[in-house]
Parts: sequence; structure tokens; C-alpha cells
Amino acid sequence: MSIIIRRLQKSYGAQPVLKSVSESFAEAQISVLLGASGCGKTTTLRCIAGLERPSDGEIVIAGRTVYQATPALWVPPERRHVSMVFQSYAIWPHMSVFENVGLPLRAAGVSGAKARDAVMATLRLVGLDTFAERSATQLSGGQQQRVALARAIVSEAPVILMDEPLSNLDAKLRVEMRIEIRELQRRLGRTILFVTHDQEEAMSIADTVYLYHAGTVIQKGAPKDLYDRPATRHAAEFLGRANIIADYEWQMGANGAVFAMPGGLTLPAALAQPPRPGELLCIRPEKWRVRQAGTPGSIAGRVAEASFVGNRTEYRIDTAFGQMSVVQLDAGPRRPGDAVSIEVAADDIRVIGA
Repeated sequence: MSIIIRRLQKSYGAQPVLKSVSESFAEAQISVLLGASGCGKTTTLRCIAGLERPSDGEIVIAGRTVYQATPALWVPPERRHVSMVFQSYAIWPHMSVFENVGLPLRAAGVSGAKARDAVMATLRLVGLDTFAERSATQLSGGQQQRVALARAIVSEAPVILMDEPLSNLDAKLRVEMRIEIRELQRRLGRTILFVTHDQEEAMSIADTVYLYHAGTVIQKGAPKDLYDRPATRHAAEFLGRANIIADYEWQMGANGAVFAMPGGLTLPAALAQPPRPGELLCIRPEKWRVRQAGTPGSIAGRVAEASFVGNRTEYRIDTAFGQMSVVQLDAGPRRPGDAVSIEVAADDIRVIGA
């Protein structure tokens, strides 16, 4: 069940939060709305849910218009056939796990054996069937999140909206829940809109990422495409660590194109034509290769900082054109002060907008 928003706007007084956003979110996929606080991602979700009334635009869910500015149309939240998982879980403390999960069915007038079977089947799906009679307040954070997820699933609403549902969990549990949500979506085939500010979370769970900034979607695509091909500096730095180089000149040499750097250094260029004025070079830290000092055709540098982080070593390496962030999986015996060389393939240097 796809969702379409057209020219969606939302302002609080004179402050615009959504600036004429037009997007479609695919059926039976996880679409992640990613961005920093105040970028408009949660407002988009709440407008789709019917918890916020937009200032202008149109919202269509499964071919049915649920909001339209002109002529005026407003479908209340309970008639939009969507369910929602909140950041705070919204678990009723005076109810058992069974009663919490069954609440949407009771609201819809479903009772008796049909409701009981649906609740227990959903609890089995999330691994909480043995906790059915337990008070919801006796559960861990991860278990409470599963209750909230089960409550969203049980009504069989084809669209599930998730507003930063994992932000209150510890790091290990967040990783586990990402996997569970991904697996549940594949089994159930529901359409999920998932809001987060966490880049790693977005990359691990999404079919498509919508990157928000200042009330608009600045880039969208599959997680790997966005990471490998950011359109702008903001996208590059929000989606992961990036080395940004502004001081360069494209030149055509005897052996092909190069980027000429300060100090007479060059980097290989895959471009057959020069970049547009103001465009930047972007190199991801893991794309650099650290070599022995003096390696021909490489860039001379000196290790400023080395941090061992489990399965990788993170370096800060000073060069003639600035300090580069470098990540290597093969942790060599390099320490601060060591002379090294670094190199990068032409295809791993991206030209991006400012």
C-alpha cells in the first residue's frame, strides 16, 4: 500500500517546518525518513498519521486521499488504516501484555475468540506469547518495544508508522531490534515508514532512505547509493564520515586527468571534464589505503592519531593538503608520528555539490 504526499507544507506560526515536499513511499518496503532534529521528518510522519494537520498539500494512502487543502478534505486518524509505534512505546501500565496488544482490536469492535487468537498469534510472532498475562511494567525496554510493535501489527493495518522507535534502547538491543523489524517486514509484507536521526540505523534497515534537511528531502535512494554517491556536502557528512577537499584544480596530464592539490601533489581523476565551479571532492575514510612511506605515486603523510576500534583502526593523517580521516581493517603497527603514504583509486573520489 503506497503513500504519496504532494506539495506538503506545515508551518508553526511564521516558521516553516515542511517546505512543499512531494514524495512517494513504495508499497511493502521500509522507507526511512532520516535527518537531524527539526528537519521535518517526524512532522511528515505525523501528518500522514493524521496527528498533525498540514498547512497545504495533499496526502494519499493506497489511492485514497486522506488530506487535501483545496477543496478541503480531512480524514481523521482512526479512519486512515495506519498504525503507529511511538518513541515512548505508549504502553498502558495498568494493563497486561495481552490487553495492551489487544487494544486496537477492542477499539475496532473485535472480541472473543477471534481477538484472542489474533493477539496470541501476534505475540508468538514477536516472541512474547509466554508473557501474555504479565504486567507490561514488568518487562525490559526491549520487551516493551516488542509489545508496541505487536500492537501495531495485530490490527493488520497495511501501513505502520514508526517514530524513532529504538532511540530509548541500549546499543546492543537497538541492533537486535533492527534485525527483528527487518525480518518482520519481510514476513508480513507491510509498508513501513521509519523515522530516525541515526545514520547507521537508517542504512541497516531501509529499502529506501529519504534524507531530510531544513524541511525538504535533499536526496533519496538505496542506502549504499546514498553513501557511495552523496549529492552534497551535507549529505556526505550526515551519512557518514567524509574527507572534503575544496582546494584543488582539475588538470589533464600526460597520463590522464588529475586533481592538482597544494604542494604540487595530485590525486587521480575519473572525470573526463572539469567539475563545475564550487564543487567539492569527497573521499570516504575507508577508501584510502595506507602504504609504506615513500611508496611511488602516493601522498606523503604523517600519523597524527591512531585509534584501535575493535575490527578496525582509525587514523588521522596529516598531509600537505590537510588532515585526512583514514580507516583500515588491517591494523598495522603504525603510531602517532610515523611517516606513511596514502593513496586512493580514481573511482573512489566523488565530486559533490557544496
